[in-house]
Amino acid sequence: MRRRQPAEWEPQQCVLLAWPHHDSDWAPLLDDVEAEYLELVAAILPRSPVMLCCRDEQHARRVRGLAEGRGFDLNRVTLSVVPYNDTWIRDYGPLSVLRNGEPELVDFAFNGWGGRHQAALDDRVSGALHRAGAFGSLPMFRCDRVLEGGSIDCDGHGTLLATSRCVLNTNRGAAALPVIMERELMTWLGAERILWLDCGEIAGDDTDGHIDMLARFCDEATIVFSACEDERDANFGPLRQMHQQLSEFRRADGGVYRLVALPLPRPLRAPGGQRLPASYANFLIVNGAVIVPTYADPGDERALDILRQCFPRYDVFATRARALISQGGGVHCATMQLAARPKPGTQETS
Repeated sequence: MRRRQPAEWEPQQCVLLAWPHHDSDWAPLLDDVEAEYLELVAAILPRSPVMLCCRDEQHARRVRGLAEGRGFDLNRVTLSVVPYNDTWIRDYGPLSVLRNGEPELVDFAFNGWGGRHQAALDDRVSGALHRAGAFGSLPMFRCDRVLEGGSIDCDGHGTLLATSRCVLNTNRGAAALPVIMERELMTWLGAERILWLDCGEIAGDDTDGHIDMLARFCDEATIVFSACEDERDANFGPLRQMHQQLSEFRRADGGVYRLVALPLPRPLRAPGGQRLPASYANFLIVNGAVIVPTYADPGDERALDILRQCFPRYDVFATRARALISQGGGVHCATMQLAARPKPGTQETS
């Protein structure tokens, strides 16, 4: 029976996060980033239970105290102790697939974004959680091919959107021929076709072009994409080229995609002057809601309005992400959803 990767707007049973800690790059601004994590969890909880990964028992006690202090319903919060290097669980957490309507998990290898950062603990997180029973009876399968969750997006019907610069990069151990990676994506995720973006990047992004900063499916026929309106900005040319390539893509039925531009916020910089890859495309969809990263920028409200038009039947609201983006990530990067069984009446094919 063939697997199918559900779209992010399909039912979810849980959202995973890995809590920041002081023995990491978060140390100088731990209070600020924990405040943003608490705000993010508060937004998710009315729509989905959460699983908070903690590095050890002492860390778990701290996180539990923060959750209690915020008044969270602890019946909907699970704390799981597992060692990890980094907090961006989108990229090393398990990917959900459905087989004959039943959820399964796939644990791809993770090598620290092409060997840029230590990742041995991150690569073992999904397996450790599964062995500890954190995922209940969900079966999980290991694939030793490197693939980060933030590097792909799907429409739930077999179409994947990805950047070739990331997924096919030799620093991920990619094979010489794209067809080999495509075969892996078809086998493990049930992909029927891959739309490869060969251009498009945001200054400051050190992931080789994760799709969840660039372009996202809003439904089977709509793609929202990061756009730059300032011709003097370094992002203008690459994102304009990406828009051109997106306009050449066709849906599985031959129709054209509805493309919606999502302008970037004004340039944000780290204390040392480095450009930060702030993007509104790094939103999370969770059970009828869209949670959008914001940056205390005049463009925040405009981005929210655009996404409300893209998701007319969803609650679309903001969560702060200035601290998150200081380490190059956002709301989507910090989370990983686990799929639930499809709603009654939804037909699954094997």
